[in-house]
Amino acid sequence: MLLSLTLHALSIVGNNLRKTHSQSDEKLQEDLKKSGEIPHHIAIIMDGNGRWAHKRGLPRAAGHKRGVETVRDIVEACAQVGVKYLTLYTFSTENWNRPKDEVSTLMRLLLKSLKDRTDELNENDIKLTTIGDVDALPSIVQNRLFEDIERTKNNKRMTLNLALSYSGRWELVEAIKSIGRLVQDGKINVDQINEQVVSDYLTTKNIPDPDLLIRTSGEFRVSNFLLWQIAYTEFFITDAYWPEFSRKHLYEAIRNFQRRERRFGKISEQIKKNGKGVTNVSDLPKVF
Repeated sequence: MLLSLTLHALSIVGNNLRKTHSQSDEKLQEDLKKSGEIPHHIAIIMDGNGRWAHKRGLPRAAGHKRGVETVRDIVEACAQVGVKYLTLYTFSTENWNRPKDEVSTLMRLLLKSLKDRTDELNENDIKLTTIGDVDALPSIVQNRLFEDIERTKNNKRMTLNLALSYSGRWELVEAIKSIGRLVQDGKINVDQINEQVVSDYLTTKNIPDPDLLIRTSGEFRVSNFLLWQIAYTEFFITDAYWPEFSRKHLYEAIRNFQRRERRFGKISEQIKKNGKGVTNVSDLPKVF
């Protein structure tokens, strides 16, 4: 009897703690929404899974598994605060050069994550998309990915965009090839090629450029990620490894973004005179 009462009491305490944590998080989110603009599009370079595991004497696979749980929580948090697009650098073309057993582990985790999370995406009205050389992925992963993209295509709350077998240079080369074919076929001439034409042939053609790029693990490099799209993106670097990246870090990054003045080549006086800054590169005035 005493044991059952104790377990019941512990259960009540646990539920109360979770409820308190949820209420506290909701308060933080409301404060964040009131304090300034929420980035329309956040891109994240999820770095440090292996180093997180190494510091704890664990195999690298343990870091990747923990990183998957971080993805789940951060996707949910972004949707809750009002982010409309979230792009995650999930697997780069360079990652194919890692040891075969690690690549195999990453592919298995990706497949399991797609199987386990699609219902959650639908429940939360989140649309799944992907960019990258998807043809390079194992066929079983491709099939599952395309099924999940189809299943979530009508969701409206937020778009979760996975960069898979992706690199910025690969994307630019593919865009150049496509535009070159247009010129070769006489559909456009060279003088008609401008920034908009290039953007229209990128894999992100249906997604606005990122407002905020977050990189974990303290590295100061873009690692071949969205090279064209981040021309005017704000950067936030954190020393936290991806497996330990939390909502606290996400909210800190957004608050940091809210304190910045985005000038897009203008000066502060112009921004203040207009009352607000340009929020998208496509909104910049045509000078010539």
